[in-house]
Amino acid sequence: MFSNAYEIAFQYTSPVVISSKTLDNKVQCGGGAFVYINDEGWIVTAAHILSTSQKKMNDSILLANYQNEIKRIEDNPIMNPHTKKTKILKLKKDPNWIVNDSVWWGKDGVSLNDIVMFPENDFLIGRLDPFVPEPGKKYPKIKNPSDLKPGTSLCKLGYPFHEIKGTFNEQTQMFVLAQGALPAPVFPIDGILTRFQMGTTPNGKEIKFIETSSPGLMGQSGGPIFDKNATIYGIQSHTTSLPLGFIPKVSKNGKEIEENQFINIGIGVHPEIIVKMLTENGIKFELG
Repeated sequence: MFSNAYEIAFQYTSPVVISSKTLDNKVQCGGGAFVYINDEGWIVTAAHILSTSQKKMNDSILLANYQNEIKRIEDNPIMNPHTKKTKILKLKKDPNWIVNDSVWWGKDGVSLNDIVMFPENDFLIGRLDPFVPEPGKKYPKIKNPSDLKPGTSLCKLGYPFHEIKGTFNEQTQMFVLAQGALPAPVFPIDGILTRFQMGTTPNGKEIKFIETSSPGLMGQSGGPIFDKNATIYGIQSHTTSLPLGFIPKVSKNGKEIEENQFINIGIGVHPEIIVKMLTENGIKFELG
């Protein structure tokens, strides 16, 4: 059913790799996806794709305060060396503070500019620079929000089941991905549109998501949720687990225990939010 749609969605979907190094020199890499919206370099993805970068900004303030306090102690002319050392050792630092980070947007030498984030709906818009449109490249249509029907067959696309490892080169101050990290293999998963999740934040901002019968897999965050025509119904945000109410008893190591059963469902940014935010920011797109 989705073979033709896959060929189209494959063209407008790209991997994103997030790398970070912490204060204790641990390097972590993870992946997600984003969607090209038009031939001007505009993309959409899940806002949490940039959560590592946001944490790094916050951690930089904490680290700077920590380093300033060390300097204040060390520069104290009336404090003896032993007291200085004791006071410095009592200062709190977190080895998990992020000191370096990088986001790789599908190609080397590309950065994301003009970023607009809507964290309530886990949605992000940005423009890749530099961007040279590829001849004949397909761009998506966004589903008309007034014509959504539960039961519609949908597909998700992204890059799960693929481990990305990397190191950090202190001389160049750049992350280096391990051999075989790229290209990331693409993996689709199907399901149906089940329900809608709607509400408002305490400050009155609208929240609107779609729900699908299949989970969004790790590595599919920010990727498209599309129908058999490759029309986008949503952007994968997260997965939630709902209890089924079945609690069978199983035997483990000679002991009988109860196993709770769950269904994992995918949650995606509603097309109404996508259309609204693209329109308000004057970004060209096509409505399906």
